[in-house]
Amino acid sequence: MTDHQTTKDMVREKYSEIAGQDKKLNLSTCCGATGCCGTDPYTIMADDYTKLEGYVADADLGLGCGLPTEFAQMKKGDTVIDLGSGAGNDAFVARAAVGEKGRVIGIDFTPAMIEKARENADKLHLNNVEFRQGDIESMPITSNVADVIVSNCVLNLVPNKHKVFSEIYRVLKPGGHFSISDIVLNGELPEKWKQIAELYAGCVSGAIRKEEYLGIINEAGFTDIKLQKEKEIDLPDEILAEYMSADEVQAYRNGKTRISSITVFAEKPAKDERKCCEPGSGCC
Repeated sequence: MTDHQTTKDMVREKYSEIAGQDKKLNLSTCCGATGCCGTDPYTIMADDYTKLEGYVADADLGLGCGLPTEFAQMKKGDTVIDLGSGAGNDAFVARAAVGEKGRVIGIDFTPAMIEKARENADKLHLNNVEFRQGDIESMPITSNVADVIVSNCVLNLVPNKHKVFSEIYRVLKPGGHFSISDIVLNGELPEKWKQIAELYAGCVSGAIRKEEYLGIINEAGFTDIKLQKEKEIDLPDEILAEYMSADEVQAYRNGKTRISSITVFAEKPAKDERKCCEPGSGCC
């Protein structure tokens, strides 16, 4: 999984397949990735959206690992950007929070997901929710636009996490903030997991250590970084057995490596003191 374009192509292909899958299958797998599920249904990562205002069942593919919109502190009239918007689940919840005077933009680089999200938006007759096809490492958004950015179990799929957090910083207004749910590690994954495409598409082998993840956010210039929620993800033995021997599964169970979902909040400072655009600054 070292070539970034190869990784992106694989993710696009997998999520094109997922766009047409039944939600029950997505809930029983790792973020919808096929080939890593057992015979019994497990809601491995997804949280329950059904009680949130604005929830649209047709837009919920069961691919998340948190509820970032619940923690995002959105206000009426805000402009919200949803990164990796899928079929529109978080975007429609955000729309309920920002109201008719707000604006919601979903970005996804899988054409099948964009098509599905637009169909769902058309059914709801919403004129202030739009979905744009694009790469969140280079967002099709002008700078200083968003009051709030949300994302749900997507950034672990991005090869260059430094670049995407730099882009998040760019498109947020000064004083804006994000709430992002993602998969992180405590410890190190077995080396063989890092080479398995299904586990990458399933939000596992693309995950990095929590300390590194939070460090990237800090390096990007964000302040007031805090964990809003953290939960451990328990991968069933049926999934582990797809890629590990019985002894390796036992060793993993007895080891210190753990996979967790976190929801993290951070702000873009109202005034940027980094002087990034001065010649020779090295941070633009």
